[in-house]
Amino acid sequence: MEQDYTQEASFIRAKKRVKAIKGFYVHFMVYILVNIFISGVIIFGLTKSGDNFKDTLSNFGVYSTWLFWGIGMFFHWLGVFGFKSLGLGSDWEEKKIKELMDKEDEKIRKF
Repeated sequence: MEQDYTQEASFIRAKKRVKAIKGFYVHFMVYILVNIFISGVIIFGLTKSGDNFKDTLSNFGVYSTWLFWGIGMFFHWLGVFGFKSLGLGSDWEEKKIKELMDKEDEKIRKF
């Protein structure tokens, strides 16, 4: 019975993780496509208003959504991949407790 519970809990955690990863990739694709469209519209509008193409590419408006939305993308990435790769996942406390207990046992054995 305990084995079934742990397998089911592992399956639910894995399913949540896959959903989070998929959500990040969907967000990333939307980020790319929408920003290409917005940058294209801004470049088109600026060139139609008389600016040359070189000046248009140096306009901050072309890159502003990439930058500010990119900051949000970074934090989304950090939430999905970053914190877990730093070792601060859900079972971090248990691992740390075990590590500290092992160190304490080692000290006791030395005396």
